Amino acid sequence: MQVSEEKSEMNTPDQATPCNAVCDFLLKSDRLKPADVKRAESYREQHGGDLVTLLVRLGLVSERDVAEAEADLLELPLFRSSDLPGEAPELPGISVRYLKQNLILPIAESNGDLTVVMANPRDEFARKALEMASGKNIISRVGIASEIENGIEKLLGGGRSAMGQIVENLDSDDEGDLEDVEHLRDLASEAPVIRLVNLIMQRAVEARASDIHIEPFENRLKVRYRIDGVLQEVEAPPSKSTAAVISRIKIMARMNIAERRLPQDGRIMHRVQGKELDLRVSTVPTSHGESVVMRILDRESIVLDFDSLGFDQELTTKFTRALEMPHGIILVTGPTGSGKTTTLYTALSALNTPERKIITVEDPVEYQLEGINQIQAKSSIGLDFAHALRAIVRQDPDVIMIGEMRDLETARIAIQSALTGHLVLSTIHTNDAAGGITRMMDMGVEDYLLTSTVNAILAQRLVRTLDAEHREPYEVLPEMAQELGLTQLDTQDKFVVYHPVPSAEIPSGYRGRTSILELLTMSDPIRRLIMQRGTAGEIQDLAVKEGMRTMYQDGLNKCLLGVTTLEEVLRVTQEA
Repeated sequence: MQVSEEKSEMNTPDQATPCNAVCDFLLKSDRLKPADVKRAESYREQHGGDLVTLLVRLGLVSERDVAEAEADLLELPLFRSSDLPGEAPELPGISVRYLKQNLILPIAESNGDLTVVMANPRDEFARKALEMASGKNIISRVGIASEIENGIEKLLGGGRSAMGQIVENLDSDDEGDLEDVEHLRDLASEAPVIRLVNLIMQRAVEARASDIHIEPFENRLKVRYRIDGVLQEVEAPPSKSTAAVISRIKIMARMNIAERRLPQDGRIMHRVQGKELDLRVSTVPTSHGESVVMRILDRESIVLDFDSLGFDQELTTKFTRALEMPHGIILVTGPTGSGKTTTLYTALSALNTPERKIITVEDPVEYQLEGINQIQAKSSIGLDFAHALRAIVRQDPDVIMIGEMRDLETARIAIQSALTGHLVLSTIHTNDAAGGITRMMDMGVEDYLLTSTVNAILAQRLVRTLDAEHREPYEVLPEMAQELGLTQLDTQDKFVVYHPVPSAEIPSGYRGRTSILELLTMSDPIRRLIMQRGTAGEIQDLAVKEGMRTMYQDGLNKCLLGVTTLEEVLRVTQEA
């Protein structure tokens, strides 16, 4: 029997009930909001279709969440891409087109049973049709739609990926006048281009990327994701789509698509896989077109908790004590992308009580914090950090947070605020905690003002963390332990640390990141050394003598606990 290649519109009477059960499951597990269900139901009344499918299509919930809900409710195993077999069973009576339309992937055949992966295991009509066509008993497993599509292409359709299918629909002949703004706008509004950009963003979210880099070169377009702080190249659209893809992103970010000679900044609010994403977009002109970088701010994933950031009990106690001081300056230092802003937000969250008025001036405001007045700096209209600070101090705040100490004027106003009874939090770009002191002195801040206002300086870096199930221990040789400084931490004879074990599920062996930190708290001996114009190295040595644990030592401790690896600590610290 040959299965029809057209998907039947037939709906079984009891399909609505399982569909509602999936929605209820997602609502109870906080993966879906009631307002989103109403929105999808309203859309279904106008256009028809399956409610759960509409929820995914509208970006209100992720495919993975739906698949996990289906598997749980129907008590079926969940298929993962790592389970994909080397070849599919032969089914001569069933067309590949039918499998694609119904999102069904045959993966195994034995003793009259055919195991298939279905994106919609509630579709009894499709399952029974497949049973009749194959003459076999169908054993269902639940799968994610995009993984099923990729599996069908890999096993049955010539190995094309989802991106390859979209690219096929791009108009390759119509290069047109790429200087014509209207032509660029038309290119960017085509359905394949929209799907292409959405796919790039969706894959970035699935890969837990923090940044998306889209870089045009002479004969290719390169796409890279920064995952756990390390750039990884991924599948990219062909070079013929460069103008259309970049124009689409610029339109989404409300940029001027006609201006390609100057850098531009923009912002995209986008819903992907059921998550509200805030993307900060930056473009710069290069030799072969505009390079685009999108910083992904996932508001739902931010955790404002010192323990989860990598603070141990001792460090949390010291840092909290500094935060409890009624006035003064606390600085967080480190390079771009080292988690400084998240640490400041966590500190503000700890300080956020009804008795305190907290005002921040940031560029940009990365996350909205309930009960805190956040000001977006806009240098284009003259609202820079210094101008905003002058207005803030007249707002009777208790705590002020400045996004970054960029210049002497900002630093002086911050110091004046600290002297007049405010607690000021800010960031500065230096390699270590002691360097924060000398950097402010280099800016032109007087040493006596520094010693009377700065309470503490926290330096930090981010290192990739090991997955507990994908690591293996090994013993460090005594000579290496001596060289690395492990013997300074402990007098034990054996030092056991860990290697990552790559797998299909976690290719790098690492999953997530944590902070390694050092906290320099001001003491009278350190103040005297600053007044004597001591160097950063001298200040660092004195702080260590007083009990400061350096970032490197904190990293070594985390290596011994199995949190990260020696390679990671050496990668991000000066000791490398």
